[in-house]
Amino acid sequence: MGAGLSRRRFLGASATSLAVLGRAVAESDAGSAGAGRLHQSVCRWTLPGALPEVCERVHGLGLQAIDLLHVDEWAIARAAGLTCSMGYASRRDHFIENGFNDPANHPMLIEELTTAIPLAAQAGVPNVIAMFGNRRGRSETEGIANCATGLAQVAPVAERHGVTVCVELLNSKVDHPDYQGDHAAFGVAVMEKVASPRVKLLYDIYHMQIMEGDIIRTIGAHRQWIGHFHTGGVPGRHDIDDTQELNYHAVAAAIAAGGFQGYLAHEFTAKGEPYAGLAAACRICQV
Repeated sequence: MGAGLSRRRFLGASATSLAVLGRAVAESDAGSAGAGRLHQSVCRWTLPGALPEVCERVHGLGLQAIDLLHVDEWAIARAAGLTCSMGYASRRDHFIENGFNDPANHPMLIEELTTAIPLAAQAGVPNVIAMFGNRRGRSETEGIANCATGLAQVAPVAERHGVTVCVELLNSKVDHPDYQGDHAAFGVAVMEKVASPRVKLLYDIYHMQIMEGDIIRTIGAHRQWIGHFHTGGVPGRHDIDDTQELNYHAVAAAIAAGGFQGYLAHEFTAKGEPYAGLAAACRICQV
């Protein structure tokens, strides 16, 4: 019994030591994530724990921003010295599926965004997220026209307050069946119709690699319509290291080469210690 108890104590102590070591390794890179030409961020949902602790550790890595927080969370990030680089306008269910491609959703979406945008401006939140929505039988032409009509009603408010509405491109092949904004061409067509400096695309590199690839050329051809980026390794949305199919250092260099001034936010579930994975991702994208 005594030997077994000692072994349990040893294993418990070892596990604690490994956890502390993982944290120390990640935080030994403090300050490195803030360097380079790109403003790097991280999506909150990818990191476990209470938001105040998450913000403290993200700030400790040298990052200046955290992505995808709700209105009542913006002040928590700010207190930790972070900008919320992308905010939600709503906590409602089916946020992704019910987007601007359905005119029946326009009153709800316009109210959500026109309420959130002034709050974002006051809180120093530069972007709020929106969705194109699921097809539900709509043609591309119909979906583009509907999205443009709805977003055009939000654009003046966004322009007046200096906040950008970023509409996300997602894959419909693996993660979001039936989502209509699943190719860059669809999103660009909507942006061209709205033609506002405050309505842009959230270009999720993970999703677009699954749907169409050709990432660097597409970013270069349509950079004027892109306001924000998300990362993630393909396949599986894990670390953006050399175990997946994209050269993220080259992608980051291409984004920076165009003078991009927005945020590149890491959105993946690390296979190992989350903060060590985040620190590694930041090094890869430091250009």
